Amino acid sequence: MAATPDLFSGAVSPALSEPLARRFDALPSDWQALAPRFLASSTKTQLCAAVDARRKAGATIYPPHPFATLHELAPAAVRVVVLGQDPYHGAGQAQGRAFSVPAGMKLPPSLRNIYAEISRESGTPLSANGDLGRWVQQGVLLLNTVLTVEDGAAASHAGLGWEAFTDELIGALGQQARPLAFLLWGAPAQKKRTLVGPQHLVLCANHPSPLSARRPPMPFIGCGHFAQVNAWLSARGDAPIAW
Repeated sequence: MAATPDLFSGAVSPALSEPLARRFDALPSDWQALAPRFLASSTKTQLCAAVDARRKAGATIYPPHPFATLHELAPAAVRVVVLGQDPYHGAGQAQGRAFSVPAGMKLPPSLRNIYAEISRESGTPLSANGDLGRWVQQGVLLLNTVLTVEDGAAASHAGLGWEAFTDELIGALGQQARPLAFLLWGAPAQKKRTLVGPQHLVLCANHPSPLSARRPPMPFIGCGHFAQVNAWLSARGDAPIAW
């Protein structure tokens, strides 16, 4: 599935600039089909109203395209789901892909830890390119549990209703027969563990933020997730991910 042309270009608005309901209406039909209850619910209406009220009050809300990664990757093409918490809250960082930032931007601490773990597992040099589009092209869905955030205020849109939407998406993917790998990073992501059936690979670790990456009992640093996913894919006769 091709992305809408301007989703990741340098010409996009730096923040959400139109009613959230329009973004929901523009979702690809195959993703809409995975969340029919939420899309018809009062929770969605309340979420849109809350986000729009903050935007109209002058709040800067990221990312400009909350559903960008759903436009670039169809459900049928998903092989791995990486689930995080909420978007980066610094100017120009969030792309609508969890953990990804535009090429050329300084790597956020969470992404630096992700790259450090990949390097530890594989022995490859640390990447300096924070754009994770190359992962998406290989079937990696980069999703957060909450899809918008206000400038400088982490988790500012938690509890507004996003969790119900991502619950339904993860539940739909997690109950399909085709096996997927799910990487659940952080407590909000791990709350969705019960939505994923036993046919899938599920790996859990702390969020890669420096605040939690080395904290027991499930430190991110040393988790081995990237090698485990590739071993699982290879055992199934599937191509590994070039992390």
